[in-house]
Amino acid sequence: MLAIEEKIEVTAPFDGTVIGHVKVSNADDVEAALSRAHALYRDRDAWVPLHKRLDILRRAAEIIKERREDLALQSAREGGKPLADSLAELDRAADGVENCVEVMRAESGQVIPMGLNAPSLGKVAFTQREPIGVVVAVSAFNHPFNLIVHQVTPAVATGCPVIVKPADITPMSCLAFVDILHEAGLPAEWCQVVLPTDLNIASSLVADPRNAFFSFIGSSKVGWMLRSRLAPGTRCALEHGGAAPVIFAEDADMETAVPKLAKGGFYHAGQVCVSVQRIFAHESVAKKLAEAIGVAGNQMVVGDPTTMETEVGPLIRPAEIDRVHDWVFKAIDQGAELISGGEKLLGSCYKPTVLYNPPADSEVSTQEIFGPVICVYSYSDMDEAISRANSLDVAFQAAVFTKDIDTAMKAYKRLDGTAIMVNDHTAFRVDWMPFAGARHSGHGVGGIPHTIHEMQIEKMMVLSSGEL
Repeated sequence: MLAIEEKIEVTAPFDGTVIGHVKVSNADDVEAALSRAHALYRDRDAWVPLHKRLDILRRAAEIIKERREDLALQSAREGGKPLADSLAELDRAADGVENCVEVMRAESGQVIPMGLNAPSLGKVAFTQREPIGVVVAVSAFNHPFNLIVHQVTPAVATGCPVIVKPADITPMSCLAFVDILHEAGLPAEWCQVVLPTDLNIASSLVADPRNAFFSFIGSSKVGWMLRSRLAPGTRCALEHGGAAPVIFAEDADMETAVPKLAKGGFYHAGQVCVSVQRIFAHESVAKKLAEAIGVAGNQMVVGDPTTMETEVGPLIRPAEIDRVHDWVFKAIDQGAELISGGEKLLGSCYKPTVLYNPPADSEVSTQEIFGPVICVYSYSDMDEAISRANSLDVAFQAAVFTKDIDTAMKAYKRLDGTAIMVNDHTAFRVDWMPFAGARHSGHGVGGIPHTIHEMQIEKMMVLSSGEL
């Protein structure tokens, strides 16, 4: 008797509409994918030469641009990010693929000095870069197209066979991108999609010694657990979340800051790992700032992510709406002032919310909200504010708003984080810059050039000759 093929029903988070079905991968599927990928890597004669990989990526970028609107609409439907932002995500994705081409065209090894002492006489040494091996990429839901580009395209660029597991709630964009790579000329076995829903099967994929590089984007609980199961020698990059802090000085320009802070906190309904969450504002302006951000949030259009007018879409699951609402009202019960929001909308959305001075030990102050909620805290002493900003076990991107260069430099030097924005929100990113969480927020460095570097081995030749 033939086994019944299990499938995932993919639904739109906004209204629950079924938008597709995707086959669930079993243990045999995962083993077959690993075997194919590892066999490819071990057969050096089968490697796709660099010039062909570059041609494939160039064509893939062209296809993304040609299908930009359709791909963005699909991404908005399955992930809930508003269409205008999804279109920007597709533009970033195409640019990211092209960035891989730029990086690989400029890639080179280095010459190692020889002839410096008696043992190194008559020798020349240099390095070249080779693919590290099979890449296993496990991705997240919140940027369903561009995250896959960040994890998969560097593997293709460097010549690593790659197996990608998208989030089971947003697999359609991943499948679309992988199909584009194949259409652009990449042999199918060089980039394979698996979708195991059984955690044991997914863990076995990650822990397998044939996995040379593990790329993970998602929750810290899952990421650190999977890292603990890696085979000896497997490199990894983990990208988790944070509770991004902002220092807002007394002299900061509120008129220009408010739109940036509102966008940074409410963009994609706050479902961004570096979303603005905790703003520490000087007591002379804190309440005014909170109220101004509340006004900005109230003016945002909340609803269907597939329309261009929508600025804040749904949360990914109904349970997330309940969680966010529970956290907000726990904080209010503990003394926070509700400036704006605090409402469930349309069954799948949450109104942009601003809380003023929630308790330091409340969930909204200590854990990543991952919802459209911004907390504003008043401070009288900047050193105290920075200490509070640094008090959590997560550290990713942070920001300071000020007109004073010394204040900016003080915040830059003393804030924990891997990137500190001056007069911009914490969610600023371009795809070629280093992007990395510290402490519980991650491990390794993302960003396309940095990922390319991590997916390669620098291999040295030392050549001896009496003519040297």
